[in-house]
This record gives sequence, structure tokens and C-alpha cells, in this order.
Amino acid sequence: MILMSPPCQPFTRIGLQGDMTDPRTRSFLYILDILPRLQKLPNYILLENVKGFEVSSTRELLIQTIEACDFQYQEFLLSPSSLGIPNSRLRYFLIAKLQSEPFPFQAPGQILMEFPKIVTVEPQKYAVVDKSKLRAKRTGPRICTESSSTQCSGKDAILFKLETAEEMDRKHQQDSDVSVQMLKDFLEDGDMDQYLLAPRSLLRYALLLDIVRPTSRRSMCFTKGYGSYIEGTGSVLQTAEDVQIENIYKSLTDLPPEEKIAKLSMLKLRYFTPKEIANLHGFPPEFGFPEKTTVKQRYRLLGNSLNVHVVAELLTVLCEGWGSASEGSQCASNSRQ
Repeated sequence: MILMSPPCQPFTRIGLQGDMTDPRTRSFLYILDILPRLQKLPNYILLENVKGFEVSSTRELLIQTIEACDFQYQEFLLSPSSLGIPNSRLRYFLIAKLQSEPFPFQAPGQILMEFPKIVTVEPQKYAVVDKSKLRAKRTGPRICTESSSTQCSGKDAILFKLETAEEMDRKHQQDSDVSVQMLKDFLEDGDMDQYLLAPRSLLRYALLLDIVRPTSRRSMCFTKGYGSYIEGTGSVLQTAEDVQIENIYKSLTDLPPEEKIAKLSMLKLRYFTPKEIANLHGFPPEFGFPEKTTVKQRYRLLGNSLNVHVVAELLTVLCEGWGSASEGSQCASNSRQ
């Protein structure tokens, strides 16, 4: 089995989307070059990358290569929220197997937006993305997403903070989805004062914060810049649950800086701890970092990590959909470990 997570920077806007010309892609291109020349091909392939990889030239070369090697494959855009985990971390995945029979759920030319079940079904029963439309979407108008931290243009009236009515409604719907766990199931107990946001951060970034509560059923994707940067790096937790956030923000406009800080401090906003982010990623309870690893280093490592539950589910689908029952069961068991 080959498990791959090539560097994502060449396929993001922050990384300037160098794609195949980016030096960080060379190692992956090398693998694609030698794959057809291997004496023994792998039985399985699982690849992960950021959203954006699906419209890259590198992805096109990947598909050409595995098709030439007679792999059956399926692509996905999946987030942990699909498994009831209150965290958005949308990622591109590809699973492939070396066998003539296609997956029972295979949808050629489409990207599945949810996990398949190991049963024979019609592809159209799944939420899918038509890959022929992806490039048009990439260059289309900007859309307000959960990672957006600036005001979006449009006719929607701006409410408190820099959010549209549409964004507020979407977040309310997410918090009302009982199929997703509450954040409190992933939080640590004890004194968390060291993770409280500094007064200057409250004052400067108050309108950019994505604020959630322990009873919320959502959180933004946590990036490697979490804890060091505010904008678009992840949600912050409101620990004073008896305080109404709307009342705090609506009274800020005409206050001097000192009083604004005092008001915002009433929310007791803090960062999620590295352990809590690891919990959301599906790391086992016994997981821990070496003592000498700084908090900043822990955030950086977690921001570059994968969600264990999502990968395990895909490995289970990949293994149970191929080979004998005993082989599938063994592979699925290994993936969970």
C-alpha cells in the first residue's frame, strides 16, 4: 500500500499555486515517474491533499499515471463533519486499487462529497462534484466560506462582526445538526488561563474571530498558524457561556479601547489547546507530545496533520471493497490502529 500526502503549498492561493513548476512538487512527480516502471505495483493507493489539488495539472498527471497502470480509483472531497466530528477540514482524497473490477460505488468523472457504503448503489445517490465544472468554479466569484474572515460583497446586510446574514444562518444550521457531536466532548478540563486571548488581540481582531461555544457543533479548520495568527487560522472558544455574544458586539461601536477590551474580556475567549485539536483530529487519548515541544510547535504540527477518523474510514472502504473477506477485514483492522 502507498499512502501519500504531497506538499500542499503548490496548490493553494497562499502558496501562489505553482503546481507542477513548484520545486516542492518534485518528489511527488518522481513517484509518478517511477510508478509505471515498478516490477510489482502496490495493491492500494491512498492520497490526500488540500482542496484545489483536484483542479491542478499535477492531479491530471496522477490520474493519467494510475489509469495507465490499470488502477481503479475514486476521488473525494471530504470533511470530518461528515463523520459527526464538529470540525471543518475539507480535503481532497483519492483511493485506488489494482484490480479489474471497479468499486461498487465508483462514479467516473465525479468527485464524491460523502463517504460511500460497502454496498452496490447507483453513483447518483451520492453528493458529487462534476470535475468538468471545477475549473470554472475556481475562477468564478469569491464565495463566503467558513475560512472567510473579511466582509464579502453582496446584498446581504452585515450583522455584528464582519459576517453576512447568510453566514450567520449557515452557522446556526450547523449548530442545530444533532448528527454532529458537541465540541464539549473534545475539550480538556482544568485551568486554561494560559490560552486566553491577549487584550491586544481582542481589540485588533474582534471583528475577525470565529467564536464557538462548548455546545457548538462546528469549528473552523485549524492551520499551522493557529495561536500565532488570528485571521483564518481556526476558531476560538467562548468559555463564558452565560454571556450573549450579540450584546457584547453591538455595544462596542462607540467605546474607547479600554472599555472595548473590558467588554470583550467578558466572553473569556481562549484558543483551543493542542490536545483538544488532537482530539478533534481523532488522535487516541494516550497521544501526547514530547515535553520539550513548545505550544507553537504543537500547533504547527497539528495544522499539517490529517484527521485520523477520515483516513481510517477511507482505508476501510478501500480494503473491504477489494480482495477476499479475510484480507479486507485485516486491512480494515490495521487502518483503525
